[in-house]
Amino acid sequence: QVQLVESGGGLVQPGGSLRLSCAASGSIFNIDSMGWYRQAPGKQRELVATITSGGRISYADSAKGRFTISRDNAKNTVYLQMNSLKPEDTAVYYCNAVQRIMLRTDYWGQGTQVTVSS
Repeated sequence: QVQLVESGGGLVQPGGSLRLSCAASGSIFNIDSMGWYRQAPGKQRELVATITSGGRISYADSAKGRFTISRDNAKNTVYLQMNSLKPEDTAVYYCNAVQRIMLRTDYWGQGTQVTVSS
């Protein structure tokens, strides 16, 4: 089992910044990728950004140029730096880890609320 603990959410004004952190613990071997997803009220959960153990990064179009994902393998932690936040970024942000041991297993954090409002 892999446990994911997120932190860093909160209320921010439009144009502001937030940094989310996600620390992984437990059976963290063979973690292939980690990333962030978000779910706004009434909408499906959507990908924000992912980063593989080798450092390959993918962003949703909505995140490109504003968000930066990074990973500290020594600390088993992934970060999401969010700049130029917009009201439409308001959502619960979930950390995800993909473990590959014969089969793929997805693990999720409990989620952290990000609210962008004046």
